[in-house]
Parts: sequence; C-alpha cells; structure tokens
Amino acid sequence: MADAPALELIGVSAGYGDTVVLEDVNLTLAQGATLSVIGRNGVGKSTLLATVMGHTNLHRGSIRLHGKEIAGLATYTRVHNGLGLVPQEREIFPSLTVRENLEVAAQPGRWSVSTVFELFPRLSERESNRGNQLSGGEQQMLAIGRALIGNPSVLLMDEPSEGLAPVIVEELARAVKRLTETDVALILVEQNTRLALDISARAVVMDRGRIVYDGASETLRNDSAKLDALIGVARA
Repeated sequence: MADAPALELIGVSAGYGDTVVLEDVNLTLAQGATLSVIGRNGVGKSTLLATVMGHTNLHRGSIRLHGKEIAGLATYTRVHNGLGLVPQEREIFPSLTVRENLEVAAQPGRWSVSTVFELFPRLSERESNRGNQLSGGEQQMLAIGRALIGNPSVLLMDEPSEGLAPVIVEELARAVKRLTETDVALILVEQNTRLALDISARAVVMDRGRIVYDGASETLRNDSAKLDALIGVARA
C-alpha cells in the first residue's frame, strides 16, 4: 500500500522458545523515516530487530511491511519483500573479496557496487581483498554495503559502532547520516547513546522488553536527567 507505514508492529510479544523478551511492543515507522533504538544491554533491542526479521518466536501481535502482514513469512521472503539487516556480528563472507561480497547480494535498484564504493571509499581501495583481510571497521562498512546493495526499503542496523575505534565510528556515522537523506526507512539499534540521538530525530528507549519512551531525540539530548532515568545507567 502506497500510503501505509514502511514498518508497523502492533501488540508484539516475542522471544526465544517459551521465553518472552518483547512484551506488547507497538511501533510505526513511516516510509523514508529514521528511528534510533537505545537502552541498556539485555533490554530487547536486538531481539526487536530479530523479531522483524523472523528470527524469534512470535507469541502475539502483528508485523506489517508496507501494510502487508509478514509475521508468518520466512526470513528470505521478508528480505525479498524489502527488509534488509546489518547484523551485529557483521557475518561477511571471509573467503570472498570485497567486490564478491557485494555482488553476491546485489538486487536491482539505486544501490550498486559503485554507489556503495562512493559511500565507503575505503572499500573501493580494498575491493580485491578478502573479507578476512579487512579491519573491523572495514568489515562493518562491508556489512552495511552488502545490506544496501540488496536495495531494501527498510534497513535494520544492529549496533554498527560496537567495538570500533572512535575515528571509524565517526566515519560510519557520516555514512549513516547520508542514508537518512535517502528514501530508505532505517531503524538503528545503538548502545552508543550520543551517536544514536545525533543520527535520528526520533528515538525509542526500551526497558525490560517494552518501549518506555518514543519521541524526539532532542528532548533526551537536552535533558540528561530524563535520559539517565529512562536508561538507568550512565550514557556512552
């Protein structure tokens, strides 16, 4: 549906086996919009993305992609319908070159090998290197590029800055900000609160599997006491 949200979760409860991690989650993401999800470790942020992708057990609720119910669909079908994921573990192919990692995931659309190289010039310089010859930052760039080259309409990013040097985090942040100016709807899960609030105008705070705040990032940036109270720990 042309006027439907890019992604919508309605009353979603999900987890692993009988264990419930997400409880009664309601979330709507407009087409082309960007949303940052923050919170302490273990509150359900990554499980939220895993549930959208179909990697968890859905106990209750509805998940809709562009107005179409996808809760009963296999993960590969969800990807075919427009979902993309940058996993926390990166999961690039170590024995393939940078170019081959991209080409194996390519689908028709705006993003191609050349446009990914434009976003990440460092990858262009390393295009003949295998995945296991890249630094951690370069692997993360490749993971993002591989997701983009599938030309998703909704992109989920799970902790892209984790374990990276500050200079690389800054480079990734610039690239992600460029993505927010495209027509791709983006959900960014980040432990780096400062980075997350800077990238997206809207933020969601999760605690114990529930959404406890959904509103302007600026409100949290300008009210450190409110932010600390919601997250319950010192900010990154």
